[in-house]
Order: sequence, then C-alpha cells, then structure tokens
Amino acid sequence: MRAILAGGGTGGHVIPALAIANELKNNYGAEVLFIGTARGIETRLVPAAGYPLQLVRVGALNNVSLATRAKTAFDLPRAIWDASRMLNEFAPDVVIGVGGYASGPAMLAAVVKHIPTLAFEPNVVPGFANRVVARFVSGAAVHFEETAKYFRHAEVTGVPVRQAFFEIPALEINKKRGGTPTLLVFGGSQGAHAINEAMIRCLPELRRQAPGVHVIHQTGERDYSDALAAYQSLGESAEVFKFIEDMPAAFARADLVVCRSGASAVAEITAAGKPAIFVPFARAADDHQRVNAEALTRTGAAVVVEESKLEGVWLAETIAALLGDQRRLEAMSEAARELAHPNAARDIAAMAARMAGREEIESLSD
Repeated sequence: MRAILAGGGTGGHVIPALAIANELKNNYGAEVLFIGTARGIETRLVPAAGYPLQLVRVGALNNVSLATRAKTAFDLPRAIWDASRMLNEFAPDVVIGVGGYASGPAMLAAVVKHIPTLAFEPNVVPGFANRVVARFVSGAAVHFEETAKYFRHAEVTGVPVRQAFFEIPALEINKKRGGTPTLLVFGGSQGAHAINEAMIRCLPELRRQAPGVHVIHQTGERDYSDALAAYQSLGESAEVFKFIEDMPAAFARADLVVCRSGASAVAEITAAGKPAIFVPFARAADDHQRVNAEALTRTGAAVVVEESKLEGVWLAETIAALLGDQRRLEAMSEAARELAHPNAARDIAAMAARMAGREEIESLSD
C-alpha cells in the first residue's frame, strides 16, 4: 500500500498526520510520502519522524490581503502541476488531505487522476482547502458530527492525540483531596499574548477570589519574563514556562484549563477529560476556534470567554466560580470525556486502507 498525506503548516495539521502515517505503516505496511510547503512546520517534524517530504509552492487564499491572494492564485496552477507530477512518480493508492496550504493542490490533482481521496477535518467548520475539495473527495474523517454535512461521505473519527492524554485518571479535584486547586494556562507552543496579558491583569483579583490556587502557565517566549515577574511580585504559587515539554503531565495535575480552542487543544481536552475555559482566537480563519469551543459548551464540557471580553476581573471571576463548584467541574469532566475518540488514528487509517482496497496486515498489527 502506498499513501500520500498532503498539507501542513501548523502542528495541528502535522501531528495528527504523523499519527495517521504511523498507523498506516505499522498496520498496513504502507509506504508513506508527505507533500507540504517550505513555510510549514512539516519541514522539521516530518523528516524527524523518518518520512520523506516533497514540497509545493503555494500560499493562502483565505483571510489574507489582496496581494497575497493574487500571488497564491498565480502559484496555484504550478502547485497543482507539481503535485500531479509527485503523484505520477509515487503512484499512491490513496491521498489523504490534512488541511493547510499543500492539501488543496494535492487533493485536486488526485481527484483529476481518479485516485481515492480522504479529507481529514478536525474543526467544526472545514478549512478553506477542505471546503474546496469537499464535493469531490471519496470520503472524510471528521471530529464533530455537525461537520459531516459538508462532505458526501463522512465518518466521525475524532482527532489523533497522544495516548498519554487518554491515560490521565478521571478528574479528582485537588481541593477535594485536601490539596491546592490547580489551574493550567496555555496558548499553544508560542503562547497566546491576549491570554497572557489577561492572566497578569487578573492575578490580584484571582488571589482575592480563589486564594491558594496554584497556576501552571505556559507563556511562550515573548511574554515569559513579564509573566514570571508578575507572579513573583505578588508571591503567587505558580510555575511559569516558556514551553511545557510534557503537556500530558501538566494536564494530569490540572483541575481546570484556560486555553485557545484550536482543533488539537479541543481534542486533548476531551481525551484528558478536563474542564476548560476556552478563549477562541478572534482572527482564526472562518472564526473556527469559536465554533469549536461552542461545540463543547453545548454539551456542558466547557465555557467560553470571548477575547473581546478578556479583562482581568471577568476572567478571575470565571476561574474562581468554576474552581469553587466541585460538582460542576466533575460534570464538565465527564461531558468532555464523552466526546473523546481514543482510536482516531486507527479509524482514519482504516478508512484510507478501505479506499485503497487494502486489508490490515495481521503480522504487523500483532
């Protein structure tokens, strides 16, 4: 079996794609090729994982300036041509689009060549590349039931996340155990400036409304010094990091999480069964983070604080109210776990293999 995974740009695209690739390789003996762009994180993560990567030149068409859109439109025919050449050389049995810049050209080229195509869509509202190819792909693997309506043939598989998130024990409130309630704050690997600033502003009020709360805060590089100084000046109980290497361990210690609502963060929240305060990135394409967050609020798994309302007192009140309501936190935790998909990578790989007409290799899967 030969499979191409196309797309990338961010870890939210590439990390699930690597999990799918590993399943295809381990359970179906697949040879895997990635197609990406030079500007994406795939240039670092894919070779490090041991997979070959070929590049096309294409940029964004959605939520960008007219000049960028014009340049992308100019580059797009060449990108489709280059992707078509890569397909001819590799001769895949299936092409999986994971979203991002390179996904569109590769999937369009595969559709023209009548190669089976599988779109992977982790957000409630599909990204631009997947919306373009939605009517033409052979099938789609989606995270949310409401996303299925965008595709002809879709299955709810969830988003692959590290197994360690699923192994986190069921929520047992630290305060209930006689310990200190713990708040985890992060905004992705680079941090989230708006969240960092709001946390710094809310610390005096948070200390008043939730005395003794312990904070684990990943700030990113830019805001690290300011955040560290703020916690130290107030004598707050806190651990401040530029980057947290072992995020599952940080999740395991947390009673409540404050974070963005990108697809990966949402999947990790549900896998770990953690109550969340989501602060959607207001400038995300198609406002997809807000829509992701609302999908969890409808089930009672999370609450949303809009970035426009992210002032100190409001955030402190929201955190304190949740940490002070043990029953609600436990109910949120249970609601989050009900949305988890522990076999996402396996199920997506199985969909791709069926499209390619291949069966699982027993000797490799044992």
